[in-house]
Amino acid sequence: MHQYGGMDPSTNEDGVGLAFALMASAARMVERIDDGVARRGFTDVRPTHGFAFAFLAAGGGTITGLAAHLGMTKQAAAQLVDEMETKGYVRRGPHPRDARARLVELTDAGRACMRAAEEAAAEAAGAWSGALGADRMVRLRRDLEHMAGDGPLRPMW
Repeated sequence: MHQYGGMDPSTNEDGVGLAFALMASAARMVERIDDGVARRGFTDVRPTHGFAFAFLAAGGGTITGLAAHLGMTKQAAAQLVDEMETKGYVRRGPHPRDARARLVELTDAGRACMRAAEEAAAEAAGAWSGALGADRMVRLRRDLEHMAGDGPLRPMW
């Protein structure tokens, strides 16, 4: 059995082994996606950007909303938006319903990066499907979606 963080999950009866296996698997998936995004020419982004892009993809959002979605402070979210704006992936504009807020939206470059991430994610999932078999992969995804519920998708800080 694999070792995660110096612990053998096969000997942990309290769920710690399961937690380590899930986190390690998720980390490997994120690494594969990140590598695939870089291979497609987006070498200046990191996984945290992808989580922000996913939040902003459906018409944009506010820094406050992004902070809540990512589980970070408003100041950290503002810094992330500053960085993404400098790189040309997002733009800020007036919010259509709240004059006090600014709407953060993906640019064409941000949407192109998202498409690259979607392609890389399909490749990574395909590798898992090849290893597990298509039927097991469908069941795994369904089971994980059931257990995950409807909460926000956040990076594992």
